[in-house]
Amino acid sequence: MSSTPSKAKAVLSLGRIYCDMVFRGLDEMPQLGRELFARDFTMTPGGGALITAAHLSAGGRASALLARFGTDALSMALAGQIEALGLDLQFLDRHETAGPQMTVVMVKDNDRAFLSRRAGHARPASFEDALAWPEAGHLHIAEYATLHEMRDAISAAKARGLTISLDPSWDDELIRDPLFFERTTGVDIFLPNQEEARALTGREDPREGLAILAQHFPIVALKCGGDGAMLAMDGKVISLPSPQVRVIDTTGAGDAFNAGFLNAWLDGAEPEACLAAAIGAGSCSVQASGGTGSLVGLA
Repeated sequence: MSSTPSKAKAVLSLGRIYCDMVFRGLDEMPQLGRELFARDFTMTPGGGALITAAHLSAGGRASALLARFGTDALSMALAGQIEALGLDLQFLDRHETAGPQMTVVMVKDNDRAFLSRRAGHARPASFEDALAWPEAGHLHIAEYATLHEMRDAISAAKARGLTISLDPSWDDELIRDPLFFERTTGVDIFLPNQEEARALTGREDPREGLAILAQHFPIVALKCGGDGAMLAMDGKVISLPSPQVRVIDTTGAGDAFNAGFLNAWLDGAEPEACLAAAIGAGSCSVQASGGTGSLVGLA
């Protein structure tokens, strides 16, 4: 039912670049009229496209970041960190008005909250050139918001013979889009978390939600946080736990999970091995601050 993976091919990772301002060490979440002080702070480039591409690259998979990126002072401040990740940046669309999307990440215990401001449109001018790149075999769409703006992304990638994955990435305005399943037709691998699955299916039980999602996508890998993950693939449902690790920051762990799954799947691994690789990548990510913190020094 699913498309055949391209083992030696590169991944195009499509989405917005974020500037993640991560505040850790909070005893409580902010309240109106009060000021809190975090014990730790990190500013790092983020966004699902960048984080997934970075973890793919660290895993030995050629991955090109397909995004818009600014020439403003904040973008330049992040440029060195992005270049250090070892990504292929040939399709980075540099434009003076394409500054990073700002996100404040507030981390308390093992969970976090985000506050973001949208930054311009998502479509890079390099999109068609990237799809025509002979090395490309797979397109990863890091957020439904990007696909919502780029309605032709799936059909254009399919026309080039690419397989496609999608992480919906929580968005209050779009997660309950009544046309969500219609607009995601053609996606080979769907990578939601439990909250997104509940919003899309209306089911509290993750197995029930997974069953509904599997009616729309050939492969569904459902992230269940500290409880591990579940996979619906080839008519089977597989569930694996997460290892017990010291959690520092869960920011970007889902994107690391995506990279682990895609890297194994593109190598032709069996379903259980794909899920185990995904959980392993996500578990490694939570042990450092920021979505690419666990990769520092690896590139």
